[in-house]
Amino acid sequence: MEKKEKYPISRRNFIKVSAASTAAISAMSFGGCNVENVPAPMKRKFGKLGFDVTTIALGGQASLQWTPDDIDPVPIILKTFELGINYYDTSNLYAGSQLNFNKAFKKLNLIPGEEGYNKELRESIWLTSKTAQRWGKPGWPERENVKNWSNGENVKCAVDDVKRSLTQIFGDGEGDYPDGAYLNMVLCHTLHNINEVDVLYEGLETPLYPDGNFGALVALRDLRDGTNLTGMNPKNEKLIRHIGFSGHANPPAMMDMIQRDEYGILDGMLIAINANDKTKMNMQHNAIPVAEAKGMGIIGMKVFADAAMYHKEPRWSQTPADVFRKIGTPELPSRPLIEYSLTTPGVHTLIIGIGQIDDDPMKCQLVQNFYAAQIEPDGMPADDRKKIEKQAAKVKPKSNYFQAIEKEGLSAPRDIQLNENTITWQSAYAGDEPISHYEIFVKGKLIGKVEHKPQVLKSKPFSFNIEKAEGEIIVTTVDAAGNRAGSKLV
Repeated sequence: MEKKEKYPISRRNFIKVSAASTAAISAMSFGGCNVENVPAPMKRKFGKLGFDVTTIALGGQASLQWTPDDIDPVPIILKTFELGINYYDTSNLYAGSQLNFNKAFKKLNLIPGEEGYNKELRESIWLTSKTAQRWGKPGWPERENVKNWSNGENVKCAVDDVKRSLTQIFGDGEGDYPDGAYLNMVLCHTLHNINEVDVLYEGLETPLYPDGNFGALVALRDLRDGTNLTGMNPKNEKLIRHIGFSGHANPPAMMDMIQRDEYGILDGMLIAINANDKTKMNMQHNAIPVAEAKGMGIIGMKVFADAAMYHKEPRWSQTPADVFRKIGTPELPSRPLIEYSLTTPGVHTLIIGIGQIDDDPMKCQLVQNFYAAQIEPDGMPADDRKKIEKQAAKVKPKSNYFQAIEKEGLSAPRDIQLNENTITWQSAYAGDEPISHYEIFVKGKLIGKVEHKPQVLKSKPFSFNIEKAEGEIIVTTVDAAGNRAGSKLV
């Protein structure tokens, strides 16, 4: 009889660190999570952005946002630097998170213009903040299903949010920020639907009228390029290096966001990805491959579903009591969940919030997450990924409350058209398996196949030429498991 392991999803107890790494853990002297003997973190190419990003990054929520009374968030940030982690996430929506970075950055000499400013250290890290403002200037018109929000009382547009980030992280917190302060990336945060995508692209897909209004993207482009096409950057400042977006809810909207970028705007995508991804319309076979094909830096989030995999019901965190401060559970250890997200094809790094650090390395979330993240992109076999999916769905079947679209399965090709003798169509949506190819039938006869590749622009649909356009035409999507979904054109 086959020997049963203690936990159904165990892969050699999910210990994937090398012998040298294990020895390093044992030898460490953890005074406040001392990290002197920790090996250098694993890194991956961050898309086409010319940066090698550590596989684990520091999220700006957890104790950096909802800070318990007995926690000081500054040492968490400092220890993250000591570990060599080089991606840092925060947001205008995260209460005091940006202000906590300011306190840590002062200790690290990362404030431009101050004595001892460590420019080399600043250039070695990637600092991202976010805006949920959809419009590029104040006075935005109401639009159905378009949410426009910020924690800043005086924030009326995306440009205001960028400057709020800079003053909170590098400045006085009251509006001033020093020369030389910048953000590596600003994300248009938590994209919900196509209506929001329409707003974000106004002024790019439509004429730009500085006296009217326009979407956030064209205004952020001014802050990236040092231009003033919108009138929102009169000093021609270069305050950000890259622009991206984030999303938890809607893979089709996220694909649309990427596929409409004919302008060289988007460089990064922050996306919810965990072992329960396939309990809803999944990200891993839909939005992520498109972003990867576009060369974007891809950051995973919600590895533990904002602690809904653990100690709280499926909802957003709201108080310090919602911060999870342990290292997983016996039913769902943190290591396999981290490994699952990091072995999802296309993902470069994971932002994970830290509840606390600890002198005991086995209780220190930061150290444990660090070691779990030392895995190659193909470091988890497909069978193990499926075991983790089954266990996560069994233990916490409704954890992914933030994914809005229910599981729909493989879709047919979209928007099939016939122009003379050329059939065109937009990408289908994948179910549990990636899409393999499309089959073209004319009057019931298979006449050709087209390999599926992630579609990076809506203006470049899939196409197939036929000799004579007559009778019924069917284009069928086929996935890697042989599932099929067809769409008819007469």
